[in-house]
Amino acid sequence: MTTSNDFVVFDSDSHVVEPRDVWEKYLEPEYRALGKNALWREEGRFDSYLKINGQVFRDNANPNIPRHAIWRPGMTWDSVGELDPDTRHPMCEGASDPQARLRDMDAMGIDQTFIYPTWFAEGFHLVEDPDVAWALARAYNDWIAEFCQAAPDRLFAAAMVPLGNMDFASAELRRVAGSRSFRGAFIRPMFMEGRYLTHPYYDPLWAELESLGLAAAVHPTAGLWNPEWTSHGPFVEKISGRLSQTAGLGGGGGGPFAGGSTSDRNRASPATGMIPLGHPVAPILAPWLDNHMFVASTLIGYTVMQRFPEMRVVMAHGKASWMDEVLEKMEASTRVIPLQHHYPVRTDPEEMWEEGHVMLGFDAEERMIQELPHAYENKVVWGSRYPHHDTTSAWDAIQALTQARVDRTVIARMMGENAREQFGLD
Repeated sequence: MTTSNDFVVFDSDSHVVEPRDVWEKYLEPEYRALGKNALWREEGRFDSYLKINGQVFRDNANPNIPRHAIWRPGMTWDSVGELDPDTRHPMCEGASDPQARLRDMDAMGIDQTFIYPTWFAEGFHLVEDPDVAWALARAYNDWIAEFCQAAPDRLFAAAMVPLGNMDFASAELRRVAGSRSFRGAFIRPMFMEGRYLTHPYYDPLWAELESLGLAAAVHPTAGLWNPEWTSHGPFVEKISGRLSQTAGLGGGGGGPFAGGSTSDRNRASPATGMIPLGHPVAPILAPWLDNHMFVASTLIGYTVMQRFPEMRVVMAHGKASWMDEVLEKMEASTRVIPLQHHYPVRTDPEEMWEEGHVMLGFDAEERMIQELPHAYENKVVWGSRYPHHDTTSAWDAIQALTQARVDRTVIARMMGENAREQFGLD
């Protein structure tokens, strides 16, 4: 370990950005054409897009600032926001290079980290062909396992699992379970093939995770490239009231991009010539809504916690302090609303939550965690979101908790001990 803390710091929410090697080297040759058609990210100088099932979803954000991998140690949110939009900024090297990643972890005060994907998180669970999805999962898992081997006691990963076929999912879970690199399986809270994760179809998944001792690593994504109703992101963005105007339309009035500068044209949609006005809202609201839905419906309402009591779950990215309100509401509803259920439902969600093995991710800015630490000390894990634009370091989180007069032993649990237990690293 390399940090100067008196406890181990575990980052439970960090990311890689998948390189072309996943498709061009690790994907089996017979699947390379099909795999690139099913899921592919093109990161060009002038044109970037995500391809899912052969359909291209163009990235309308400024290509000069790769927000999914722009942060480096020493940067602040203000310095990210002040980047020159007309200058090409490179992606953070640690997004795909394990040695650069380890150097950044040292600078951030992080001893160990749990890694999620970026583009696979956005599009993988939408791949329609189950055979191709399994091949893509094998390719990603082989690549990320090699990535983690650069420091097997520091780098750990979520495995990709093809959820369109439970036989394939079970086989892949069993294949990766023998590797120390994999401490959980990536689950995105969303509809797949018209089914949500409350469906009995997914019961073998929960049973396998419980049996193998792998955590259900639940991480939402905004879903801006996804069809509406797969998750909250597309719908939230649709209703957020983002107006648009024709690119290059100048004049005395107009919106913030009036005048048609270079940065304006970069932000314009190549397909429509329209410029979005304002800030995307889905990345702000959708993760909270998606995590809320999964916990309330799948884990509690549809009895997954109840029927698979030893399964460990980590809910990443969607913050943590909303949980008390959810439990309070469910406590009343489960007792007064008649429920027709295939499974008998407990009517004490607060007690079940305390008994269950579910951890919620929190960040350095979460005020309720600072003000009521003892309400959360055994139920939260810290995450940096590295290398995304809203990254914070362990030093930021420890400073915020220390200034809030949180006891050092509680900080140690929140910043590392809980996550190490949850991911089976005791």
